Amino acid sequence: MTTVNSSAPAHRTGGTAEERRVLGATLVGTTIEWYDFFIYAQATAVVLTPLFLAPLNASNPALAQIVAFATIGISFLFRPLGAIVAGHLGDKLGRKQMLVFTLFMMGAATALIGVLPTYSQIGVAAPILLILLRVLQGFSAGGEWGGAALMSVEHAPVNKRGLFGAYPQIGVPIGMILATGVLWILTTTMGPAFNEWGWRLPFLFSIVLIGVGYFVRRAVEESPVFKEMALRRKESSAPLGQLFKHHTKEVILTALIFLANNAAGYLLIAFFISYGGSVLKLPRPDLLLVTTLGAFGWLIFTFVGGGLSDRIGRVRTFQIGYIGLVIWAVPMWFLIDSRNLFLFFIAVFVLTVFLGLSYGPQAALYAEMFPAKVRYSGVSIGYALGSILGGAFAPTIAQALLENYKSTIPIGVYIAVAAVISLIAVSLVKDPKGVDLHVKEVHDEYLAEHPEIREDLGVAGEVDTTR
Repeated sequence: MTTVNSSAPAHRTGGTAEERRVLGATLVGTTIEWYDFFIYAQATAVVLTPLFLAPLNASNPALAQIVAFATIGISFLFRPLGAIVAGHLGDKLGRKQMLVFTLFMMGAATALIGVLPTYSQIGVAAPILLILLRVLQGFSAGGEWGGAALMSVEHAPVNKRGLFGAYPQIGVPIGMILATGVLWILTTTMGPAFNEWGWRLPFLFSIVLIGVGYFVRRAVEESPVFKEMALRRKESSAPLGQLFKHHTKEVILTALIFLANNAAGYLLIAFFISYGGSVLKLPRPDLLLVTTLGAFGWLIFTFVGGGLSDRIGRVRTFQIGYIGLVIWAVPMWFLIDSRNLFLFFIAVFVLTVFLGLSYGPQAALYAEMFPAKVRYSGVSIGYALGSILGGAFAPTIAQALLENYKSTIPIGVYIAVAAVISLIAVSLVKDPKGVDLHVKEVHDEYLAEHPEIREDLGVAGEVDTTR
């Protein structure tokens, strides 16, 4: 096999054109994906329950909200299946076609929610169709994060993997800012009309994002990096038996490491707004604004967490984030329950500090935990399982705890326990910062066949044709 004796310079400071293109594509892709996910979560907290679960909402509003939050989690159950199927079909039909197909599938499912008849129009078929579209969203999103994370980390200088890996991560807070910001603008400007028909507009807005994502992704497809990515993504269909035979521990640890961050994140995304409006009786536009501003803290500290992990290590950065989350999980509710919007914002913002520190290093840590041949499948499956254990049903659990105990303290305890589990899991990982991520079967062969981009990628060394 043709290989290249190469390594990315550890202290290269300037980003190459290819690096910037990769980082831009991963950021835009994850932003669009999470906007589509979050607009549903936010709308569920604000308006969807009485529209699609009308009889239950009329007889038992609390139970209706629990059921509505459960529909958020349903889509996560289909993410692992989507990752496996997309990898298999991509090998047969081509990666380019599958990337475009999954982008349009996600956007189409979101846009169709925007034209879906409500319960008052078609009865029980309305919530059934809504759930089916949520399943389609989860299926089409499968495997996307793993590819984006590995692309950003594997193209990074060794001493900047954490920072580069933070780019696909900040697609989450940016997607949340977009989703919550759009809802805030509409609820502020439309008044009662928002509940009647204006709620459809954020879902239809996904059509615009599809167009943006398509053009950005097409630019990556036309670059040499996309050709390398197409080869790299073949690992998404690596035999699962091989992965679990030799790396079951790593898969379990990646899932548990993500558990608390994802659970606390989905309280911020969905539950806080619902609780603030239905229980605390705070104005909905004010709650949306506070949550939007809080998401900027998540964005900032995700970058901080990624960069900090390059200096002090992935594990230590995670530990700081999770220790902070353990400490803050209960006290933040005293600020929220004060019904003071400024204190509500402080509670949210401090939470985002610890969310960012335990999210920014994730892409780099996960990439460094698995060998190349099973890295894509290991990272993707671990992430998907962590989403199911963590955020998928966190708003549902929080609502159920609230109804059972008539207090928010058990919710704080639930998040604190989750953070302890994730803290223990990440502490069991030997910090892999700086390990060799070299992919000889793919990266080196590709560079040998395309010497014109070796200098642009900052690769040193000569082609070795002896293997």
